[in-house]
Amino acid sequence: MSSDDRTPRPARPSRLSAAAAVCAAEGLALVVGGVYMLVMGLLGRPDSPSQAEMGGLTLMALGVIPLAAARGLLRQRSWSRGPAIITQLIALIPAWTLLRASGALIPLGVVLAAVAVTGLVLLVNPTTAEALGIRPRA
Repeated sequence: MSSDDRTPRPARPSRLSAAAAVCAAEGLALVVGGVYMLVMGLLGRPDSPSQAEMGGLTLMALGVIPLAAARGLLRQRSWSRGPAIITQLIALIPAWTLLRASGALIPLGVVLAAVAVTGLVLLVNPTTAEALGIRPRA
């Protein structure tokens, strides 16, 4: 346990709680999507069962990162901001891909992009950094 994790923190601001909720929702979506892919790979009739199963396991493993970051944000751990920001940045990649698609995928891309940008704004907010014990460089 590092010394910055033992120092008392100010009360958790609502922005930090909202950022944790965004991360938790993204992590949960990844885990649910992974479980769905895994089940369909095992029980369904995919073109490549092994690819569907591995894709499902990969999504579930990737879902652990934002879930751990969300827990860290709720507990006001300074280390949690890095994985949370990376998760938001990575979420912009599939959002961009969905926005360039056609049909019903465009609204999904808009929602994903809005969630990722909202998460980024919440995470880089000075109030959030202060609550996590992250000080600006002098």
